[in-house]
Amino acid sequence: MPVLDREEFIEQAYFFHAFRERLADGLPSQEILARIGEELLSTTKLPLAVGFLHTESKVSGLMSPAMARIDHYFTAFQTHVVSQAESDLSRFAMDQALLVLEREADYKAKGPSLAGLFIYQFESLSRNRLGYSKGLSAMAQDPLYDEDWRDYILTLQTRLGDVDFADLIFVRSAYFVKERRRLKPDFEPKYPALFGEREGKIARANRGRDPMYLFSALQRQLGYPEVPRARRPDELEARIVLLELKVAQLENRIKLAENDISQDVDLNQVMVKPENTAGIPAGWAAKRDKP
Repeated sequence: MPVLDREEFIEQAYFFHAFRERLADGLPSQEILARIGEELLSTTKLPLAVGFLHTESKVSGLMSPAMARIDHYFTAFQTHVVSQAESDLSRFAMDQALLVLEREADYKAKGPSLAGLFIYQFESLSRNRLGYSKGLSAMAQDPLYDEDWRDYILTLQTRLGDVDFADLIFVRSAYFVKERRRLKPDFEPKYPALFGEREGKIARANRGRDPMYLFSALQRQLGYPEVPRARRPDELEARIVLLELKVAQLENRIKLAENDISQDVDLNQVMVKPENTAGIPAGWAAKRDKP
């Protein structure tokens, strides 16, 4: 897959942003795809891609299969995020997925660092529970990563859980090489350093701690993009929904009570008639002969 131009990422960020807002307004996704292509910059390839999504979504009602078919434009990570949101068993909402992709496209448009892009994508997988096996494979296919980054990302599939994530960053940082060369001047790392000195220092300070603290520190210190978090449920909104349910139950009970008051109870409606049964058993209520 070729690396897209900056204007493509800008239009993608707008597309995901507008799509998310119109879904929140209650518009169906097929209607959004049918109209939003006219708003996009015609000198980019995104209008053609959106038109293909609209055509394919009419058949299956999903976007991820169509995104997978045009993998020369949408990355495998983008397809993976949308497919997880469209899964019936996933709790990952579509508006959350679109916000993740919007911030990723916006970060790519600003000239991202590969370390910052990796941290953002990896945190998106871990925070939203999108699966490490398929998620890391999708990340490795991003055309912005070179061969060293792809090998490192695929290696994480076997190292996660056995080695602390902060250590996995620290040993591949320039700060690790610098510290080793203080003790051994002729030290040469086995693998090339992928992270800078500042990433290495922050990773070393967060060894043995929750990885979320590491992500937060990298965002504060280095300006890495923040992964959106799921919106907390509004207590007031939940109470209103509960009150509406209670009112509906009370209305049903009042209707039943009014029917009982206005109409006399007819026992014939609940009594079992002999013709509706197999008949009276033989010898029923027969008197026994006295000895």
